[in-house]
Formats: sequence, structure tokens, C-alpha cells
Amino acid sequence: MSQFTFKMPDLGEGTVDAEIVAWHAKPGDLVREDQLIVEVMTDKAAVEVPAPVSGRVVSVYGAPGEKVAVGSPLIIFELSAASVPAAAPAQPVAEPARPAVRSDGPRSDGPRSGRVMTSPANRRLASEAGIDLTTVAGSGPGGRILRADLGTSPAPERAAAPSAAGSPTPAVEETSEIKVIGLRRLIAERMSEAKRTIPHFAYVEEVDVTELESLRAHLNGSRPQEAGSLSYLPLVVMALIRVLESFPQCNVLHDAARGVLIRHRAVHVGIATQTPDGLKVPVVRNAQSMGLWELAAEIRRRAERARTNKSAREELTGSTITVTSLGKLGGIASTPIINAPEVAIIGLNKAVERPMVHQGAVAVRRMMNLSSSFDHRFVDGYDAAAMIQALKDRLEHPATIFIPTVKSS
Repeated sequence: MSQFTFKMPDLGEGTVDAEIVAWHAKPGDLVREDQLIVEVMTDKAAVEVPAPVSGRVVSVYGAPGEKVAVGSPLIIFELSAASVPAAAPAQPVAEPARPAVRSDGPRSDGPRSGRVMTSPANRRLASEAGIDLTTVAGSGPGGRILRADLGTSPAPERAAAPSAAGSPTPAVEETSEIKVIGLRRLIAERMSEAKRTIPHFAYVEEVDVTELESLRAHLNGSRPQEAGSLSYLPLVVMALIRVLESFPQCNVLHDAARGVLIRHRAVHVGIATQTPDGLKVPVVRNAQSMGLWELAAEIRRRAERARTNKSAREELTGSTITVTSLGKLGGIASTPIINAPEVAIIGLNKAVERPMVHQGAVAVRRMMNLSSSFDHRFVDGYDAAAMIQALKDRLEHPATIFIPTVKSS
């Protein structure tokens, strides 16, 4: 017997360490080569790390929530003579050690031999139900096993056994502790850093979207149902693209390390998306080159990939301005936190009908508030207000959404 030390692999893009999210192997377990052993998270993505060899786990390094440096020991295996790697290297060669990024996007290296593709949650569910995943036919992209393929549901909680007559009822635990790890830890760090370093300036304006709603309903009625329903979001994004032609100082990234502002001509829109794992911001690149229906379809596609953990790493980075919407939960107003290193974020609140004075008479109008935040270091209050007023004008006269800004000579 010999031992083999597997070290934290280099996950690329300047990663120096990775956080342990969940172990899928423990000391004493027998694992086979390419079996999932640990899930880790970098600042870029969640990564599933497979075993580079077959053997018995001797020890693991790092509890969930702890960070392990690249090149530091991660797990030690006890090997049989037949499974000792050639030349017994201290660090596995690149091919067996390559982690599988949790994404169903296309890969250049083809499917991994013997690799069962599914989420960690489904692996746990299958383990609890005694299901061998290698016998399950996956219906997802590339044969990925989905929750529905398992034919199981979480086990119901056991009913408490009745206590004996006269016996006191046991006290119920009133608190529980949830360790802040993984994506939730990353969100917390980024939000804290953004709030600490960026002097936010909030601006809220109400918009009469009665005509916009009429246009939206007309467009939805003119398209086949399978084309997907048009929400306010792509209409607001298209209007924002037009407005940014006159307010390029809001389509900017702040490079704090170099002390420069990087102004973009292209509009790469971040769409704040709530997912089961937390808030993600998938990016619609070059939105200014898209038509309305193409833009709507791309927003839906990117958001769905984020919700199902299928986003490639590059799909979650590179936005130049972010739009966030809580839909029916949008409330009256909000104070969105800027998605650093951007300098502006636009929030959509709930659209409701209420009596308003319109053309000298009281009428029922559909109203929606826009809640925006700006980095006051680089966007003056006047410019921020002027931009939102220009956006309001486009939305209240929706035909202008489709007309580029006419620049004076």
C-alpha cells in the first residue's frame, strides 16, 4: 500500500485559493477514479472536483467554509499497487486533476469518461434514496441527470412519537446556526465591499407606463405563444440603451487599481436574477445590437441558465450597467446596491393602477417607480436625475424606444 496526496488544483484565471463548500467523501470511504469528492468555490464559479485516482480516503483538509490555497494538500488516498500513479508524482498530472466546472455549456474536451453529470443536491438525494446514479438515464443536456429523473422527492419529516400521559413535552430548539459559505458568502463579501467603498446616491422617479403596457399587450398578442411573453424588462433595457447614448458616463467601469474609468460604447447589461443559490447577474453582451424580441429571448435564456446553474463563467462577468427587477414583489421603492465595478444600477418596482391627474382630469393610470443608484464619485446628481428623466420620457412615449438618439452637429 502507498499514499497519494492530491493538492488543491489551479482553477485558472489567477485563482490563489478556493473555499470548501461541501465534501462528498470522508476518511474511510472507498472512492473510484473520477468520482465527485469535493465541491469548492472560487471568486468566479462553483467547481466540482473529481477524484484523480481510486483508493481509500485517509484524511481531508479544510472544513466547509474554509479556504485552501492552490498547491496545498486537499485529500490523501491510500492506494493499492495497481492504482499507484505512474512515477508517483506529488501532484496529479493535469488531465486527471482537471475539475469539472458546474456548467452544461459546450466543452472542447468532450464528455468525461464515466462521469455522472448532475448537481450536488441530486447526488445527495440519490444517496439518501439508495439510487445508483450510473443506472439513471439523464434527460438533461448532454445526459445530465435532473431531479425529475430520480423519481424521488425529499422524505417527509417523521411525526413525533406521542409522549406518555403526563410526561412533559420536550422543549423545542428555538435557534439554529447556518454557516455563511459558498455563493452566499461571496454575495455577502461583494455587497459589503460595494457598500463600503462606493458612496451611493439614490434617485427614485415614478413613470406612467399605461402606454407601455398597451404596447406590451399588443406585441404579446401578435406573436405565437411559444415565442414567449414580453415583460417590462426588455422594453426598459431597450429604452436604457437609447438613453445611454446621451449619458455615456453611466456606462462605465471603475478600475480602482489603476485609478481610471473605462467608458464603453457597447452596452453589456447585467440582469440581476434570483436563483436557488442566491443572487446572480448574468450578462447580455452587446445589447445595443439586438432587436426587441432577440433581446427578450436572450434575457430569458441567460436568466434561466443562471437559475439552473448552467451559466458558463464568462456569462456572469463583464457587465457595464445592471438592471434589477423584483416583478410583482417590487414594492414602491428600493435602494439597489451597485454591482461594482459599475457606477450605476436601475431598479424596476411594481407596476400598479391608481388614480392620477392626466390631461386635467382624474383617470386610472398604470404607474411604476424606477429606483436607481449611482456612484456619486463619478456621476453627479444632476446627470443622474437627467438620465432617469430621459428614461422616463422614453417609457412614457414607447414609440421613441425604437428611435436612436439624434445627436446635434
